[in-house]
Parts: sequence; structure tokens; C-alpha cells
Amino acid sequence: MRFHYVGQDGLDLLTLSSARLGLPKCWDYRSSYADMLHDKDRNVKYYQGIRAAVSRVKDRGQKALVLDIGTGTGLLSMMAVRAGADFCYAIEVFKPMADAAVKIVEENGFSDKIKVINKHSTEVTVGPEGDMPCRANILVTELFDTELIGEGALPSYEHAHRHLVEENCEAVPHRATIYAQLVESRRMWSWNKLFPIRVQTSLGEQVIIPPVDLERCPGAPSVCDIQLNQVSPAEFTVLSDVLPIFSVDFSKQVSSSAACHSRQFEPLASGRAQVVLSWWDIEMDPEGKIKCTMAPFWAHSDPEEMQWRDHWMQCVYFLPQEEPVVQGSALCLVAHHDDYCIWYSLQRTSPENERVLEMRPVCDCQAHLLWNRPRFGEINDQDRTDRYVQALRTVLKPDSVCLCVSDGSLMSMLAHHLGAEQVFTIESSAASHKLMRKIFKVNHLEDKINIIEKRPELLTNEDLQGRKISLLLGEPFFTTSLLPWHNLYFWYVRTAVDQHLGPGAVVMPQAASLHAVVVEFRDLWRIRSPCGDCEGFDVHIMDDMIKRALDFRESREAEPHPLWEYPCRSLSEPWQILAFDFQQLVPLQPLHAEGTVELRRPGHSHATVLWMKYHLTSECMLSTGLLEPVDPEGACCWNPHCKQAVYFFSPAPDPRVPLGGPQTVSYVVEFHPDTGDIAMEFRLEDTQLTTPGQ
Repeated sequence: MRFHYVGQDGLDLLTLSSARLGLPKCWDYRSSYADMLHDKDRNVKYYQGIRAAVSRVKDRGQKALVLDIGTGTGLLSMMAVRAGADFCYAIEVFKPMADAAVKIVEENGFSDKIKVINKHSTEVTVGPEGDMPCRANILVTELFDTELIGEGALPSYEHAHRHLVEENCEAVPHRATIYAQLVESRRMWSWNKLFPIRVQTSLGEQVIIPPVDLERCPGAPSVCDIQLNQVSPAEFTVLSDVLPIFSVDFSKQVSSSAACHSRQFEPLASGRAQVVLSWWDIEMDPEGKIKCTMAPFWAHSDPEEMQWRDHWMQCVYFLPQEEPVVQGSALCLVAHHDDYCIWYSLQRTSPENERVLEMRPVCDCQAHLLWNRPRFGEINDQDRTDRYVQALRTVLKPDSVCLCVSDGSLMSMLAHHLGAEQVFTIESSAASHKLMRKIFKVNHLEDKINIIEKRPELLTNEDLQGRKISLLLGEPFFTTSLLPWHNLYFWYVRTAVDQHLGPGAVVMPQAASLHAVVVEFRDLWRIRSPCGDCEGFDVHIMDDMIKRALDFRESREAEPHPLWEYPCRSLSEPWQILAFDFQQLVPLQPLHAEGTVELRRPGHSHATVLWMKYHLTSECMLSTGLLEPVDPEGACCWNPHCKQAVYFFSPAPDPRVPLGGPQTVSYVVEFHPDTGDIAMEFRLEDTQLTTPGQ
């Protein structure tokens, strides 16, 4: 995210980068370490598997020597020692985590039987002078991500079997199996392809079509990991049974070489094959009696006993192209993988050689490099497009000169189709410039819309062909924005191009506002909740480490989460905190708001959720947060195309403590125009206060 403009006083504010804005690096990750410690199902199954493995080794009259790769807190090593292991070598490459593991192991009294080694497992040595005097005969690991192999599990296992453990060692987990199900889903397919977009104009319907290379492009190479349980079964049509795709036996030599695995099936229904839903399970013992599964509720053996978790979810894979399938006509679903990634294809016959695989999908159309999956869904949202069309009709005139400012936006095409005399669009990056030029060309608009490839503050009269702008237009959307208010960059652009606006120029959106609501999460609170005791082991040192990390200013700020995946209920009524008038220049002084809000519903107050509303006109508004009024029970319906900002209360409410009486939340929020940042603090108060006028 970059804010850059020359202020009203002539001060060049230069570039304000995400680093200067203090954005936490941890935002690259979907969940927090605490989530794993709260995963009761995972912890119990690992403990059961470790006990069984130690017993099998002891029954053979051998010492139980454990290698624990990726030990984290040391939890699995401590389980092994308590189960009777003679010694454990706990490998942890991340030094702060390794240091914490040493302290946790010592606190629990296992220092004499657990050696924490701060190395990558591929650097561990075996021998009289090595990190381990001999090879281990029990291999315990937790190296998995939502895709199973995305954290390098296969190369790590391959190396461990070659160099660190005995042949035919015991392994916990013993086996993993990946499952897949073929579906048709317009909603999920809209996360990967650009659909035709319909625009109703005075001259009839105009259709914006995607370039052929967008339609043919296989898409982004990375997996789409989501909480699949939050996707309604009404939003996809099942085309196949759940298919076991391939298994990995972790007790034997593992290969990280590229391979493919095919499964023949007969479609359950006719339709268009578009998406593969995938998940895995791990069996902790050779007999498969101790199983931990990531299956969504419709494929789970006991949906009532499902464990919520955010560190392992489910995968959505997009086929390179949608393909028609006919009920009962046999097909082959083929899973390809290298050492870190999995991808799927649909074939009419089974591959003759399962070592021959298709190339990993790579975007060659630019769109998947510029637009992430939620952005594809947002652009494909016809109702959203219709709102912009409705607003544009009220502000466009036959002689309108329009300047569009948003990354890779189709707004300029809407403005043209609705009758603007001249349209300019700023595309600051080479990727967005190239993509938009292709889209304009296939829609025969390459000579109707002028693309300006430069930063807004560098705009000149020559770029605008000597014209003054009568309509400045934005969604707004910028690819570097993480939190809802980061798209206030539009306000800085509006300020930077002020000299190019003609008398009476219209800015759309004309304003924005910051809104908030206090919520109780059904599950997401676990990622911030201290664990204390985990399966009888004291891990408060880890809790303290997390708390110290969260005491930094950056971590006390809000963090982005797609709340359509995380059910919650509101405890307060939504309220507006700040307003931003885009008709005016960015102010020199901060915008400040403070007050208190009364909680109207009983519940555990986990967080304040914040989002932006954009007032396109006085009559038309778009929300990046709540889409509907909160119902009497507090149920929330969130915008599925945007991440909302979540400010977790500290300390986190203890779920074991009974609910008290009514509470209030006090807040102080301040927008700093010199940085574009919003500082905030929300506090739970014990006394009942009056809600401010809203």
C-alpha cells in the first residue's frame, strides 16, 4: 500500500509503504499457533498414536528413541516421554520457537530426556560427534498444511528416512490419504474466471466479454484454502463420489519426486466439471484405528463431533478448463504433484505412466497475477456491478470527461457504455496496464478508453489531452490494500489530481465511513485464546510468548479476516465511527472519534469488527462488511469478497467463566492523514454506560 501526494501546504509526503504503516508480517498466514494447541482432536489422536508406537517398540524389547521434526512447543516430544520413550530429539528450525520449547520442556521436568535441536532437519547429523548418537526408531512429525505437502513434508520425510531414522521405523502419523470430489459451482468458478458482465444502457444491453487467453488460462498455481463447511451445499452440484486419490506411508521411504495418481469414476450427474474439493486424513497407527480427518461435514463420519480448526482447512482446486460430463460415462480424475504442490486434471482415460504428469498450472494471462480469488468474485458479482451502473447514471452527462482510478478495474468500461464523452484510466503497474489493454481490445474499446501508465501524482495536462476532469471515479480497489481502510488511498489520489478537476467536478464515491460492531465468534476466538494446559502439559510459556508478541503496537491493531468463513453474532448494534469526505482534500489534521457502546446481547465479547462503507452517491452505498441488518439473534451476513478488520480484545475472554451482566465497549479511533493509518483502541468495560448518539 502506498500513499503519495503533495499536501495542501506544498509538503511532498512521498511514498508511505506498508512497512512504514506498521503492517504485521504475520498477516501472510491464515491462523495462529494457539489454534493448534486448542485442536483437541489433533492433540488426543497424536497422543494415542504416540503411546501405541512407543508400546510397539517396547514390546520388541528395544529402547524407544524418538525423532520429532518440527517440534514447536515440544508437546509431541513430551507426550512421547510420558508414554515411556527413552529419549527424544526435538528438531525446530525457528529459533524463538526452539528457545520456547527448551523452556517448556524444562518447566514440565523433561530436560533429561528431550534434546531440542535448533536446526532444519536436513542439517541434523548422526554419529558419536553428531546431534544424535544413533538413528531413531520412532518418527513423530507435524509438518502438514491444508494441502498436506505444502510445508515441505515430502522432502523432509525423504531425508529423515535416508539419514535420521531406522529402516521400517514406527511413524506417527503412520499414513496420510488425500481425498477429492468433483463439483460444478458457479460461485467457486467465479473465483477463477472472468464472466461476461452485462451493462444495461439507454441503447440496450452491452456485454463486457473476457479475452480468449483469460478463458484458456489455467489460473493461479497456488491452492485456494478455505473453511469449506461455510460453503452451502446449495452452491455446488456434486458430480462424483468422494474419491481416495493417493496415500503416503510415513513409516517407509518417502519420495518427493513428481508423480500423478488417477482414479476412474462414473459421474453421479451430468454437468460442467469445474472444481475439485479436496481434504486429507491422517492415521496415527498401522491399523488405521486412530484417525484425524479434515473432511467437511457432508463427508464426515460423525458431523456432530467435528473439530473446528483453522491451521488445517480444506482445498479448492480449479480445473484448467471447465468440461462437460455425462452421468454414468466413465472419466479419470488425475492428481499431479511435485514436492510442494498438488493440481488436478480431468481425462477420458487413465494415464499409462503415473510418473508422467501435466505441467503445474501457471497464469499466462496476467489476470490471476493482478486479481486474487476474492477479487475475481467481486468483479463477477453482477448485483455489485448493477449498483455502480445505477450510481453512474445519476452523475454522468453526455459531455462527461471521466478519470478512473482503481487497480485493474472495469469501471472505465461502465463509464464509456453509459455515455461518457471521454474516459481515461490510470493503471500504475505494467501488469494491470497489459491486462486492461487486452480487455479493452477484445471489447473494441482500445481507441475509446485512454490508459495512462503512471502514478496519479505524476499526471500532466498532456496525459489528459488538455481536458479537465468532470468525474473522478473509483471503486475504490487497490491490490496492496490489506485492511478495509487502506483503500482510502483513493482520497490521496483525489487530492493529488485536484488541479486536474474542472469546476463542479463530481467525485464517486463521494464519501466513505468507518463502521464497527462488537461480536462473539463461534470459533475464531481460539486463535487468540491462551491455552495454559494442553493434554496435561503446561504450555503457559507459549501463551506468554504470544502475549508479549501481541503487546507490540502493530499487533494491538486490527487484522484482516474473511468473516463469511467465521460465523459470529453481534453483541452490539453496528455504529459509525469516522466519516471521510472525498469531495474535500485530505485534511492536515487527524480525524478523531471516541465514545462508548452498550452491548445489547449476552455473550463473550471476543472482538470488534470494522469495515468501510462507500457512498457512491447520496442514494447508493456499498458495504465491505455487513450486507444486511443484524437479525434479532445477532446473526451477521458479511461481504464475501472482502476481508473485514478484526480487533481482538485483550485479554481474551475465558470461555469457562460464566457470562456477566451488560457491558460496554469504550473506543478511541484516530485517522492520521500524514501516514494514512488508523490508530485504535477498544476496551471492554465492566460498568454499564450510555450508548452515544449515532
